[in-house]
Amino acid sequence: MKKAVVRFNRTQETDFVTELRTRVNKHFTDNKISKFANTDMQLKTAFMLGLYLVPFAILVSGLVQSFWSMMILWSVMGLGMCGIGLSIMHDANHGAYSNKKSVNNVLGYLLNVIGSYHVTWKIQHNVLHHSSTNVHEYDEDLNNQILRFSPNQKRRNINKYQAFYAPFLYGLLSLYKTFSKDFEQISRFNKKKLLSAQGVTLNGAILQITLNKLLYLGATFLLPMLVLDLPWWQILIGFLTMHFICGIILALIFQSAHVLDSTQFYQADESGSIDNCWAIHQLNTTANFAKKGKLFSWLIGGLNYQVEHHLFPNICHVHYQHISHIVSRTAKEFNVHYHEFPTFLDAIKSHFRMLHILGKKATA
Repeated sequence: MKKAVVRFNRTQETDFVTELRTRVNKHFTDNKISKFANTDMQLKTAFMLGLYLVPFAILVSGLVQSFWSMMILWSVMGLGMCGIGLSIMHDANHGAYSNKKSVNNVLGYLLNVIGSYHVTWKIQHNVLHHSSTNVHEYDEDLNNQILRFSPNQKRRNINKYQAFYAPFLYGLLSLYKTFSKDFEQISRFNKKKLLSAQGVTLNGAILQITLNKLLYLGATFLLPMLVLDLPWWQILIGFLTMHFICGIILALIFQSAHVLDSTQFYQADESGSIDNCWAIHQLNTTANFAKKGKLFSWLIGGLNYQVEHHLFPNICHVHYQHISHIVSRTAKEFNVHYHEFPTFLDAIKSHFRMLHILGKKATA
């Protein structure tokens, strides 16, 4: 059976990798700071939780009884979902929020509160995406039945105009994860023995996901229907809008870091190996954007520093801005390419150019 993750050439652990790790570690020891969350991160955690929970509390209080007021609350909750996912849950499920496993577990479980399942997310993101970034048939983020994200994937007629309809599908990302994707993934992950590696059985995962979805839909959708004196279809529109806002923001942030016309794509050999070291591979397949946008970076959990995140996923994102200077300088010294775009818009343009190329040409 094919291995679940790619094997890299460990003999190619270059001087660049050793020097980079030494310099980043020295940054933390010299400045006597922890690699985990600081006060800024704790304040951000409170803000992002409030961005979701406060409008939800107002919504279910029954005080709001107009469609447009309700829509504003749902929309803010959509932003809150993104904040919880990008800033809190993401770090926690990487073990980067705290040096205490219990804290990371509790905060990582927030993903279940907003409708998803933390175990499948860990497998897809931590195990398959981070270990095999942009590798055909290994990177779960490239696994899409409609869109073509890699030149190694077969081009179909439906891909011809994918650059135009992709934004709509991106908006459905959160809804798809909530209602279908988790169930689809546990079956595939179980066959690859990835569920058991997380300490979960297939039946246990099915039970956890089912109960979680029922509790989520009961609290987030049915409860507003009971307390609001509005037609059910208006509440449904609000619920869908919240997920659409969350989905399109999440998709654009993550896709604009990897599926670009400047990053590289790989295909492992028959033994599941790639003749490159892991760290260099991350630099070849990942890009930063909008490094000067401090507020933007704060809001999206520092994920405009995707290069630093992929090289040091166990470091809390509030430190990425500082270590990015170390990473870029070291890469330049060792003649290793460091992908970055001046603005988020530049990265989005590169992503959609790549979607257009992949849709038009069988080989790209």
